[in-house]
Amino acid sequence: MHLIKKPVSIGELKRIAEERFGDLIKAVIDVRQEIMVIGGELHADEEVFLTEHCESKREDVWGINLYPDMTGEDFVEFDSMINLKPALGNRSRSVEDKDIQQKIRNIVAKLVKE
Repeated sequence: MHLIKKPVSIGELKRIAEERFGDLIKAVIDVRQEIMVIGGELHADEEVFLTEHCESKREDVWGINLYPDMTGEDFVEFDSMINLKPALGNRSRSVEDKDIQQKIRNIVAKLVKE
């Protein structure tokens, strides 16, 4: 797993994707700290990493998938079991709050560069 605090290239994402799933990378974003962990086998593993090593809080972390060969809206997929947060009103694997989705997209755009 890789903790991303500074920009990483698309080329590096493609290399990491090839190591595990081929065309996608699982990622967990901390929307408060604006950091992410990538390259884990499960979103849950990445979530644990953030909570144990970066003092992230469950309500601030969201699971996504990144598709390095895609662009635009197809680059980020909001789908993870860790997104089930009924206490916060998120009752699906997706990120239902459009503001949180946009914040995630902004963080990804800041941390992933061509």
